[in-house]
Amino acid sequence: MSGKRIQAKHKIDRRVGGNLWGRVKSPFNKRQTVPGMHGAGRRSKPTDYGTQLMAKQKLKGYYGNVGEKQFRSYFKEAVRLRGDTGQNLIGLLERRLDAVIFRANFVPTVFAARQFVNHKHVTVNGKIVNIPSYQVKEGDVIEVKKSSWELPMVLQAVVNQEREVPEYIDVDHKKMKATFLRIPALEDVPYAVVMEPHLVVEFYSR
Repeated sequence: MSGKRIQAKHKIDRRVGGNLWGRVKSPFNKRQTVPGMHGAGRRSKPTDYGTQLMAKQKLKGYYGNVGEKQFRSYFKEAVRLRGDTGQNLIGLLERRLDAVIFRANFVPTVFAARQFVNHKHVTVNGKIVNIPSYQVKEGDVIEVKKSSWELPMVLQAVVNQEREVPEYIDVDHKKMKATFLRIPALEDVPYAVVMEPHLVVEFYSR
C-alpha cells in the first residue's frame, strides 16, 4: 500500500475519533486527537447534527472512504428496500465486493481490497469482476485468481489473520475461495468501533 493511502487511512482514524479497523498500527492508539495543527483543542460537545455527521463519516471511512455521491445512493436504496433503513444500509455496504474480500482476510485492509479488485485479481462465480462496489448476492462464490495467490499482501493477510471472518461468509483459505452466505444485520458485523446507522439515516432525513 502506498504511503499516501496509509496516511489517509490514519487521518480517517483521527478524524472520526477511533481506531476504525482495530489495527495495531493506528496512530489513534497514541494520539487521540483530530488531525491538524489545532486538533488537541478541538474536541467539544457535538450538536445533534455533528453527532449524525460523525456517524456518517465513520461508516463512509470504514469502507475505504466511499464517495459522498455513492454513499447517498446507498442511503436511497436502503430507504427503497423493505425493512429498517439503517439495517438495509449496513447490508448494502457489506455486500460490496471489496468489503467481502477484506472480511475474508484475503488482503490486510479495505483500501488494499479496493485496489485488489480494481487490478482484476478476483472472480465472482467464475467471472472476473473489477468493480470494488459490485454488489454480491447470497450464494455468490468469490475467488482470488490462482496467479494472485503468491502476491505479498495476500500471503501477509492469510498468515496474519488479523480479523475473525464473520459467520455470514464461508472461507476456504487453501482454495482462496469465499461464499457469501447471507446479508448480515448490524449486530453480525465485526466492527472495531460502534457504528450507528440510525444516526446516518437521521442525517440524510433532515
